[in-house]
Amino acid sequence: MPFDTATRQRWMSALAHSDPAQLAARMQALKLSPEYEILRAPESGLVQIQARMGATGSRFFAGDATLTRATVRLSDGTLGYSWVLGRDKAHAERCAALDALLQTQSQFQALMETLIAPLEAEREARLAARHAEVNASRVDFFTLVRGDNA
Repeated sequence: MPFDTATRQRWMSALAHSDPAQLAARMQALKLSPEYEILRAPESGLVQIQARMGATGSRFFAGDATLTRATVRLSDGTLGYSWVLGRDKAHAERCAALDALLQTQSQFQALMETLIAPLEAEREARLAARHAEVNASRVDFFTLVRGDNA
C-alpha cells in the first residue's frame, strides 16, 4: 500500500521525536513485537546542521549533531527505516520496525490512531510547556522616543 510523502513524514516525525522510554512502553502496552530482520544495524554518526538567519538569509553552518539510523525488513518483505537524533540504538531500531509496520495495510489505521496520534499529542504538550517556560522569562525591550531631539 503506497503512502503519500506527507503521511509518511508525519509518522516518521512522530516516531523520531518520541521519548524512547515512552515509545517502548507504548509498544509493550499495544503488544507490538514485530518479527523482523536487521538489514542495517543501528549506527551512530554526525550530521551537519545548517541554518538561515531569520529563516530567509543565506545558509550557514550551525554545528554538528549525533544521528542514529537503522533499517529492518519484516517477514513479509516490508522495509522500515529510521533516523533519530542522539545515540539511542534501541530507539532507532524500534522506530524502523514501526515504520515498516505502518506501511502494512492491516496495521496502518490502528497504529495511526493508537500510537502516532498520542505521540503527536505528547510532543505538542512538551512544546507548549517549553514555550510557556521560555515566555515566562521573556524580556521585551523598547525605546522611548523624545520629541525634543531634532
